[in-house]
Amino acid sequence: MDRLQAMTAFVRVVESGSFSAAARLMHLGQPAVSKAITQLERQLGVQLLLRSAHGLTPTDAGQRYFERVARIVSDTEEADAAARGSTASLQGRLRVAVPTTFGRLQIVPRLGLLLNQHPRLDIDVELDDRRVDLMAEGIDVAIRVGPLNDSTMIAKRLGRGRRSVLATPAYLASAQALETPEDLGLHQAIGYIRDSAAKYTFRRQEEEISVSLHTRLHLSAAEGIRAAVLADLGLTIAADWMFQPELACGTVVRCLTGWSLPPVDLWIVYPSGKLASAKARAFSDFITRIVEQIEAVAV
Repeated sequence: MDRLQAMTAFVRVVESGSFSAAARLMHLGQPAVSKAITQLERQLGVQLLLRSAHGLTPTDAGQRYFERVARIVSDTEEADAAARGSTASLQGRLRVAVPTTFGRLQIVPRLGLLLNQHPRLDIDVELDDRRVDLMAEGIDVAIRVGPLNDSTMIAKRLGRGRRSVLATPAYLASAQALETPEDLGLHQAIGYIRDSAAKYTFRRQEEEISVSLHTRLHLSAAEGIRAAVLADLGLTIAADWMFQPELACGTVVRCLTGWSLPPVDLWIVYPSGKLASAKARAFSDFITRIVEQIEAVAV
């Protein structure tokens, strides 16, 4: 088995968790895969896998090696597919990072379409509100909401989401009247910890008003803000997609509808210094269609 085949065997073992599963994926015998890993460890001079009764797990060196080799194997498979003219069906593993709430509400329920279209494609979805380091964590493509702070990344704006003042009818029934942006100061607001000093600019035709919220509850993640709003604890300013199911059924309503707020930018980003893979581009196209559907609902 040559070096590339051995690297592929190692990647398949880590992904599947066993020699036998990797052997089935590669249409090889289990002894051949086990021998290839042993030879690879001997060539590198380090142990790559920990073998125990509970299965196989990579060592620290093995994990670092896997993160780099997996990209080489993936790129090689895509190059082979392109040469054969078979790029319509993707294969291998795609690692994506998306904000938790956007992923849970808008992406995960639709992933079956992408997986059915590409039966040999595996997808790891990192649901995380923090802005992960794409290179350090081996992410192929990510979705970012709001302004981009890292100018070195390759980015494409997917769209702009409508932003509104949102609350439950139950909270509004128990609170003071909300007729103008200035009235927001009389309300209990729910917001992000990072936005504790934020000011919001409302526009209506030629009129413009900037206000600060009386934010009593600060949270670090969108899931927490959703939970607090749905518990009638106050109002929030957020992208409509964050409460799309509740807006559709009336559990949450828009306030100050005669006024507009600056929209929220939605981006797809790739690691810098590396061309986006065919899998990453296919995922980008998939997300673009989702955003178009969201924008159509918001109109």
